[in-house]
Amino acid sequence: MSDETTTTSSAEANDGVDDAVLTVEHVDSGYGDAQVLDDLSLALADGEVACLIGPNGAGKSTVLKTVFGMLQPWTGHVRFRGADIGGMAPEDIVREGIGYVPQTENVFGSLTIEENLRMGGVARDDDLTPVIDDLYDRFPILAEKRRANANTLSGGQRQVLAFARALVMEPDVLLIDEPSAGLAPNTADEVFEDVLAVNDLGTAILMVEQNAKKGLAISDRGYVLDQGTVRFEDDADALLDNPEVSRLYLGG
Repeated sequence: MSDETTTTSSAEANDGVDDAVLTVEHVDSGYGDAQVLDDLSLALADGEVACLIGPNGAGKSTVLKTVFGMLQPWTGHVRFRGADIGGMAPEDIVREGIGYVPQTENVFGSLTIEENLRMGGVARDDDLTPVIDDLYDRFPILAEKRRANANTLSGGQRQVLAFARALVMEPDVLLIDEPSAGLAPNTADEVFEDVLAVNDLGTAILMVEQNAKKGLAISDRGYVLDQGTVRFEDDADALLDNPEVSRLYLGG
């Protein structure tokens, strides 16, 4: 899958990222015999928001699934605070301090908000009430509807619940896949504000986002993926101002 003529900083993608909490180092990965990721490297600094953008099929969601243990890296390493977690089971990765919010089926529709939050903490062996009460304080819409079933929530509210459910484990890193998918523009803007609210808790975020301009606008760092590898990596503002990135990936 490698293309030596393509401009890329993938080989150096981890350089210049101070205090990296999560690194993906020269990873190949895929589904069955179908390779998707090709020598992919990236890093997430402690407390930052990093956004993965790129065309459909570029491998963005595959990165999150590989980090979260849903796929095993064929080669390379996934490291969390220096420890290799590549290939660990998702439930063990959650305990290590990484949460994951998938694009779809990210809440239990037949359960109440309160029940969803408690399900998010099943790997904890302490009292969840203080953690959940704090999340209610931070996301008042959930407190108002705590006894309502999740399937009664709007799309934006369901995303807030999905974020909060992942936060019950108090992760250091949260992986978020397409938070604005299927949402009206105004609702998507509110969800992006909620992403920043999660980051304000001190949680580093690695996010895949279909709306590249909006995703980069709320991020510290950005990675442009194409054909399974990193083609561009820079501060998010610099990517937004990069003419080649704009022409190829941001619609001009």
